[in-house]
Amino acid sequence: MEKLLAPADDGVTSGRRAAVPRPLLGRSEEQRLLDDVLDKVRDGLSGVLVLVGEAGIGKTRLLDYAGETGADLRVLRLSGVESEARLGFAALHRLLRPFLPRLDRLPGPQRDALRSAFGLADGPASDRYLVGLATLTLLADVDSPAPLLCLVDDVQWVDGESAHALAFLGRRLFADGVGLVVTGREGEAGLGPFAGLPVRRLTGLADDDARALLAASVAGRLDPAVAGRVVADTGGNPLALIELADELAGRQLAGVAPLPQPLPVSRLLEAHFLRRVLALPEATRSLLLVLSAAPQDDPAVLWRAAALLGLSADAMDPAVEHGVLSRQRHPAFRHPLIRSAVHAGARPAELRRVHGALAAGTDRDTAPDRRAWHLAEAAVGLDEEVAGELEQAAERARNRGGYAAQAIFLARAAELTPDPQDRAKRFLAAAQAHLVIGDAAMARTVLDQAGPVSGTPVTRAAAQRLRAALAWVLGRATTTPSLLIPAAVEVAPWDERLARDMVFEAMVAAMLTREYTVGVTLDELARTVRAMPWNRSLPASVPDLLVAAYTTRIAEGYAPAVPKLRTAVEALRSSDLGQSGLPMALLSYVAAEDLWDDAGCWEVPERISSFSRDQGALHALNVTLYALAASEVWAGRFTSAEAYFGEAAEIGRAIGMPAQGSSHRVELLAWQGREAQTREAAGIAMREWAERFGHAVMASHAHYSLTILELGAGRYREALSWALRGFAADVPGQGNRLLPDLVEAAVRAGDHAAASAALRRVEERAPLSGTPWALGVLARCRALTADDDRAGDLYEEAAEHLGKTRIVTELARTHLLHGEWLRRRRRRSDARVPLRAAYGMFTDMGAVAFAERARLELLATGEHARRRTAVADRDLTPQEGQVAALAAGGATNAEIATRLFVTVSTVEYHLNKVFRKLGITSRRQLASVLRPGPADGI
Repeated sequence: MEKLLAPADDGVTSGRRAAVPRPLLGRSEEQRLLDDVLDKVRDGLSGVLVLVGEAGIGKTRLLDYAGETGADLRVLRLSGVESEARLGFAALHRLLRPFLPRLDRLPGPQRDALRSAFGLADGPASDRYLVGLATLTLLADVDSPAPLLCLVDDVQWVDGESAHALAFLGRRLFADGVGLVVTGREGEAGLGPFAGLPVRRLTGLADDDARALLAASVAGRLDPAVAGRVVADTGGNPLALIELADELAGRQLAGVAPLPQPLPVSRLLEAHFLRRVLALPEATRSLLLVLSAAPQDDPAVLWRAAALLGLSADAMDPAVEHGVLSRQRHPAFRHPLIRSAVHAGARPAELRRVHGALAAGTDRDTAPDRRAWHLAEAAVGLDEEVAGELEQAAERARNRGGYAAQAIFLARAAELTPDPQDRAKRFLAAAQAHLVIGDAAMARTVLDQAGPVSGTPVTRAAAQRLRAALAWVLGRATTTPSLLIPAAVEVAPWDERLARDMVFEAMVAAMLTREYTVGVTLDELARTVRAMPWNRSLPASVPDLLVAAYTTRIAEGYAPAVPKLRTAVEALRSSDLGQSGLPMALLSYVAAEDLWDDAGCWEVPERISSFSRDQGALHALNVTLYALAASEVWAGRFTSAEAYFGEAAEIGRAIGMPAQGSSHRVELLAWQGREAQTREAAGIAMREWAERFGHAVMASHAHYSLTILELGAGRYREALSWALRGFAADVPGQGNRLLPDLVEAAVRAGDHAAASAALRRVEERAPLSGTPWALGVLARCRALTADDDRAGDLYEEAAEHLGKTRIVTELARTHLLHGEWLRRRRRRSDARVPLRAAYGMFTDMGAVAFAERARLELLATGEHARRRTAVADRDLTPQEGQVAALAAGGATNAEIATRLFVTVSTVEYHLNKVFRKLGITSRRQLASVLRPGPADGI
């Protein structure tokens, strides 16, 4: 039940009688869930719960219960307020205000992010996830004799930035001695950030409980039939039951007089409250209207505005006496619905007059954004002066990272703007701000309001770039290139930097969607970009270098592209990454992969991931973690790959991304020989990602992974059928990695034409790359197709080259193929050496099917080989594995916490569990325990 239902220990009275304490009925399951949260917090862990339901259903009463039951904890309470919903980070500032003196104890990036968000210091715009992490660190590090319980009411009225920070907090709490309970109106947009957290939806009370509550709220006689009618019509809504008990006359409740039609329930509760307000004196009503729009944390503004309107503080008394306001130090509505009723029931002219007074009563220097909004609400028609103030407020919000507030200010500024072109520009800027925070629906609405954009080529290009970005966010990346390229061509003579950025974004989308791209082919895009009249004297950024490399690769072929690919990879290793983000992360490591540059495959995504961690750019970090996981798979470090996949999934959950399933892990599953799971993951990649969203690269990756699966099982014709698809697509990176697999499958399947075609491509490309990886797979492919004793020397050459790389999977397969070749030439004794090496390597990494191939070959040489399993991970969870691996590498607890976006206490909790599971007592023992043991069992 809402605030209204709390025990009346503050002397609140209604118009007819004093309020009496009422029991908390029918909420035993909710009480149990809250008790569970409190128990976890008391045990040093954390608990999170979101309570959702309609107005009056009892959410706030349950918060009261949590506060009362958790009296041994340190309780923080925060309520969302409609008047603050447009002010970025306003609610979070109120919550954290007691702890701001401790800001200096935060890590530098977190401290700076929070200071910038609260306007305490100048600095770059705060990333919302870095602000969320700072909130987590600050609350988890509170010096308090008791754990912390945060109770947040009416979150639908909390500003967007604060809501995202609180949701991030909820997703990252684990072993921090912090509890978070949030309530909100069901169906409200403000609940979006909390998707995926534990939710309890409240419905009306059961019939018996509803009758008991109604009876407890009625002073006189209650007729059973009347009770039944009231309970049925209210749907068991507690607030409606209590208000009706107070609204209806004693004769009606006793069944002597008829009940009104309809009863004031549910959505009519506001009308019920409004009738109570309308019965108050005019001066009281006017003062209530001022209170409904005034800031909650600055009573001086209320009284200054009231004075300007000629209203006295004494006018509040009738509202307190009639239960509209509660008896508190500062005036406060007894229930949020009363505030809504007062505001909704006012005439437009009255509201404008009140907002004008509030603007006049707000200090221009200390609260310029609030003042600007009140001015906007007081404005009629078009007003460029007020629109200009709103635009300045939007810029201040953007500088703090308050993009939701920026969007709201800009949209309202646009509505007040007289000039059509300025109006369109402000709507476009508002749409861009909505896109930054991931609100695609509002971005589309605001973009539609901008209408057809004329004006300069730069303005038109900016509008088209927004439409392209919106298409991407809405799952229509296939249309992005055709939206961007014509606009980039048009704007290039006017703003080449903008044109270059648009071309890069178009290239990223086209590389992702490939044959699914609508309106322009990948080849057409590359040729158009290369033909554009670029100013070659301008310095090339890293994205420019990537565009040059890939357009050359597509339009002219691999050989002319190699020097440009190499230049791009070197720049990615060493140049300033600037505002590196998701597009850069998507293309970063593919160039290294295309060159068979194994060092670059680690160094490039590791560098971008470090940059993304520092900036709090978690979307980009999510992508680069998948790249690092892939590199670990190739290195045969499957446990480490699992840790990266787990961290990527954790980051995805932290930022509210939908679960991505197993499709991104399909190659690891294939190497592990998990057939059913590999086929399921590949099916998701091909159906969901490729066919539904047009992400063709995901289908290519699935084809490659199925090739690996079939090769491991020795099903060569099946492997060949999947490999041929990848050969035709020739996706940069994957296309080259696939070539040795295609050669092997084709040779073993007897398809000499396919083997020769693949070998020719390897022979053309590998020498151009010249890396040990490239030269190693070239030698192996030649060995597979050799028909004489030269194959033995080629296998040894391949092993020598690959032994200088990190690509252990390729080295192990080279040993396996060499051993198989030796055995088939009846050189059994010689075959055992590479076969033992292959068997040990595959077993240690966990490549079960390939290990079995090697074991069977060893048996065929006459050597007994026992089945072995890889070193067990002792049932570590993904996050325990991440913590253990980082600790084994020498990272401190603080460094691990920063890397994984958790707190030090959570790291300590996981390490303790790791020690117990591994049977060790210190982190010094981790490295030896986690390191795979030597090959044995042969």
